Amino acid sequence: MAALRLQVIDREGNVICESAGEGFTDLVCEHVYQEGDRIRLISSQYDTYFKWQVDDAMGTAFVYLSDEVIYEIPFGEQRVSYSPKAFYGEIHYLYAEEASKEEISCYRNLALNPADQRLDMPCFPHATANVETRGEATFAARNAIDGVRANLSHGSWPYQSWGINRQDDAVLKVEFGRKVRTDKVVLYTRSDFPHDNWWVKVTLKFSDGSTMDFPLEKSTTAHVLTFPEKETTWVELGNLIKADDPSPFPALSQIEVYGWNVITS
Repeated sequence: MAALRLQVIDREGNVICESAGEGFTDLVCEHVYQEGDRIRLISSQYDTYFKWQVDDAMGTAFVYLSDEVIYEIPFGEQRVSYSPKAFYGEIHYLYAEEASKEEISCYRNLALNPADQRLDMPCFPHATANVETRGEATFAARNAIDGVRANLSHGSWPYQSWGINRQDDAVLKVEFGRKVRTDKVVLYTRSDFPHDNWWVKVTLKFSDGSTMDFPLEKSTTAHVLTFPEKETTWVELGNLIKADDPSPFPALSQIEVYGWNVITS
């Protein structure tokens, strides 16, 4: 089992709260978070799978860690894409746990990570993009894999989305940090009509360089894109063709990538 350590640290690196355990540790931190506070997860083993919860208002993230992780607690403008209950108050419950063999091998949404951050980090899945509308947190790439599908409006939580700033060459990339097998991608396009436009065609690209094109329709419900099973380390969404509509604002509320982890001995 991996030796796990969870810490809440301040901007100078001083430990505020801490817990440790073999294979599992949880932490009750009685502290009002201050700007600059961070959560640190340390393991004796990396390049493996864990579940962790950075806040009880956000739920559990199934992740693949390649190194120690620092999670920066959001403040100010960065908070608008999180539930107002998250990181709030005088007491917080966090935990980290090694994933079981059954959890690692099951068919799941490989893109889901409510604990993803805008910063580069050794914690996967991780979403990045070549553009985020005005650089605002409410339009960040991480919003597209946080598990919140609400798409009938735009703006702060729960209507955060990936916004492309009207950029025709916008691309969103979901990195897995290891090989996975996938046969389905589900898109929830933002549907705040008539404010929003929509895409009539998108392209999926995989780490082997192959691409697949898919037509989309104007819809408030899921776009389910199925294809022959692919092995890949990332999936990229691009070639986003807008509909002939007066609105210049298509956006993505959520991307889900379904499949299996590639298990190596």
